[in-house]
Amino acid sequence: MQDVKQAVRQFLLDNFLMGSSATIADDASFMRGHVLDSSGFMELVLFLEESFGVKVEDAELMPENLDSLENIQAYVARKRASPAAA
Repeated sequence: MQDVKQAVRQFLLDNFLMGSSATIADDASFMRGHVLDSSGFMELVLFLEESFGVKVEDAELMPENLDSLENIQAYVARKRASPAAA
């Protein structure tokens, strides 16, 4: 299984922190750290859907699922384990 945290971290570094020497801690909030804005979150959702084969529902667009690498890893794991994801 692809390392979700590492893949998302690289996506963020490549697309939102270009040229920056910043690092993203696993528990760092993307909103509080000003890593993503609302359109950035939509790009992140598309990346997750394409990369990990999950469908992010409107009701799931919340910080508890998408505002840190740890939250995303747990969210993707839950989605993959769900029978509806198949």
